[in-house]
Amino acid sequence: MNTYKSELTVKTPLINFDAASGNFELKGKSIPENSVIFYKPMMEWLESYVQNPAAKTVLNIQLDYFNTSSSKCIVDLFKKLESITKSGKDATINWLYNEEDEDMQEAGEDYQSIIKMPFNLVSFTKP
Repeated sequence: MNTYKSELTVKTPLINFDAASGNFELKGKSIPENSVIFYKPMMEWLESYVQNPAAKTVLNIQLDYFNTSSSKCIVDLFKKLESITKSGKDATINWLYNEEDEDMQEAGEDYQSIIKMPFNLVSFTKP
């Protein structure tokens, strides 16, 4: 299975999902004109990936900002990853946020409370 990539833009995040290693990265801003259309290819790729995931899947997600419509797509992404753990495989989400960004911390806490899989809140300091 190929890697899924989407380049970072002013309105859309970098997406780099490596099927072979199970290392997934989503980073940047998520404010596309239409989140459903933007994230649809990623969700279709994930549909295939969850059928035969790597031994361990780790999503590192570090968003500076996301809009309401992106929030629904993010939940859908997390639910897909949650299905991996329900099938008995290992999957983890790491929600990375700037320690000074209370909004991103709270968003991570909200997601953590609804997602039933390993979900880590990881703060960092911006240089």
